[in-house]
Formats: sequence, C-alpha cells, structure tokens
Amino acid sequence: MSGHNKWSTIRRKKGAIDAKRGAIFTKIIREITVAVKNGGGSDPESNPRLRTAILKAKEANMPNDNVERAILKASGKMEGVVYEEIRYEGYAPGGVAMMLDVITDNRNRTYPEIRNIFSKNGGNLGETGCVGFMFDKKGVITIEAGQTNEDELMELLLDFDIEDITAEDDGSLTIKMAPESFNNVFEAINSKSFKTASAEITYIPQTTVELDEKKAQQCMRLTEQLEDHDDVQNVYANYEISDEIMEKLQ
Repeated sequence: MSGHNKWSTIRRKKGAIDAKRGAIFTKIIREITVAVKNGGGSDPESNPRLRTAILKAKEANMPNDNVERAILKASGKMEGVVYEEIRYEGYAPGGVAMMLDVITDNRNRTYPEIRNIFSKNGGNLGETGCVGFMFDKKGVITIEAGQTNEDELMELLLDFDIEDITAEDDGSLTIKMAPESFNNVFEAINSKSFKTASAEITYIPQTTVELDEKKAQQCMRLTEQLEDHDDVQNVYANYEISDEIMEKLQ
C-alpha cells in the first residue's frame, strides 16, 4: 500500500468525525449527476457508475431524498445545474505526479482556483497528459472484514480477470482488476451479499516517489487542500511516505 493510500485512509477516518457534511454531499450529488448523464441513464441496475455513486452516498449517510432528487435533476425530470468533467494534471513538491478528477459548472472559475492551490503549495499545474501515462486505470473493490476469506473469494472470482487479492491489516480484502471486469466482479460480490467498504474505478501509480519529512508535509497539505475544493472529486498521486515519517506528521 502506498504512502498516499495511508494518508487517504487517515483522511477518511478523520473525515468521518469532522468533515463538512454539506461539502461531501455536494461532491456526491455532482458524481450522481454526471453518472446519470454520461454513464447510462437513471437506473442503477444498468448504470454501474451510478450504482457506485449511490454506494458512496450510503457510506456518507446521505438521505435518500437527496439521492433521488439528484437523479431526477440529472435525468431532466427536474431543473438542475449542468456539470462537465475535467481532468487536471500537475506536479507536487519533490517531483510528485498528481491527477485530479473535477466536476464543475464553471471551468473558468475552477481552473484558476486549482492552479492557485498548486502554486501556493510549491507545485504547478501542467498540461493535459503530462503525468497521466504514469498511472494505470484499475477497478478496486474492498470487502469489509469478516465477510469472507481469501480462498472463498478466489473461488468465487475464478472466472474473472482478477489481478490481485490483498488481505489488509484491518481484516478487509481488496480486489484489484482491469476496469473492464469491474461491473461483473461487483455483481458477483453483490450476489453473495458481501458488504463492501468501497468500490471504484481508480488510477494507481506505476512507480512511487519516497518523500522526506519536509516534502511529505508539503504534499499532504496540497492533497488536503485539493480534496477540500468543492469541484475536486478525486486526487491521485504517486508519492510514498514511510511509517516513521507518517507518525511524526499525524
């Protein structure tokens, strides 16, 4: 597990306590909106991206009324905001590569705001494609602890294009696969009623950059500020932070 993933785990735990719920809901509503418009309609059974967004909404304890209203607006049955998806790429301190998934209703507002966050934290926003080749697109599903074991899971997924199954320290099981296999694997897991902690299409760095304490602090601060921006849905980075440095910075 990369250092950035450790940081993401810490952020999620911290976020469950003190994150601004309204900001989280805003991000999820935007994802639902784009999922309906670009992912295949308003039926989660036939739209895997929408199904994943609804899963995130449940994890965040988002009221069902909010979810249903977002779907209605996105499907044109209620008046709503028009959003577009944008991918930004750039560099953080230490030569770290970063990619952002952004959903915005005004790219002329979002771009300078994101550029400013990079600049004031020692990074710089680059051209499209400048770091994208350093990441691989993968499907990643994490099953909660106590739901199953590695042997049972491997048998269930024997006929699917699975790249790796990892037992995490907390007892959960993480499955990594080609993005083309994500929907079928997700359906197979659901058929057994296994509870999932997360299920997403993400970008995993091919190699990582190990950071010293100063650069680690800078990159963590940059990541946090980007994740806190309303328009930023996901942040991907290729930095690694040792357990020793991580303990100092917590």
